[in-house]
Amino acid sequence: MEGGGGSGNKTTGGLAGFFGAGGAGYSHADLAGVPLTGMNPLSPYLNVDPRYLVQDTDEFILPTGANKTRGRFELAFFTIGGCCMTGAAFGAMNGLRLGLKETQNMAWSKPRNVQILNMVTRQGALWANTLGSLALLYSAFGVIIEKTRGAEDDLNTVAAGTMTGMLYKCTARGGLTGLTLTSLYALYNNWEHMKGSLLQQSL
Repeated sequence: MEGGGGSGNKTTGGLAGFFGAGGAGYSHADLAGVPLTGMNPLSPYLNVDPRYLVQDTDEFILPTGANKTRGRFELAFFTIGGCCMTGAAFGAMNGLRLGLKETQNMAWSKPRNVQILNMVTRQGALWANTLGSLALLYSAFGVIIEKTRGAEDDLNTVAAGTMTGMLYKCTARGGLTGLTLTSLYALYNNWEHMKGSLLQQSL
């Protein structure tokens, strides 16, 4: 009987050691002071240090010298492509409106459909070319100014928009338009920061 009990204890101890229960564990007092941000409380019977499960570092590993945000050169392709597609969509809608307006006295027939289709494609290509050219000039000026100054801030945005308007229209009025649009964008982009600064100053 005693031998059987001894073997039973050995078996239990072996299984307990196999599953980790026989190793050094953590009491409720030890686990109480461990921060578990965003996690459910762990069972005290798990043979794992919860401190190793808390992720305080970034999720992605960036190459050496790489920025956490994309620069103007990386965003240039997205900007140019997005402006071209936006211009094409807007031009197609405008061409459909103009085509229906110009052919409103014609009966629905093949010549009318062809005329409307020609207006849609013409306006779509025109607006896509216009917005794409503006995006190309803006992106090129932005990249050049960023590389020249060695900094990325809203001053680059305003300067690139102003130079784009001046070169595209070749007038001071175009530069003023670009300055106004980019200044409004910079103001909108920093509105939360400016509002927080004003609240701190008022307090």
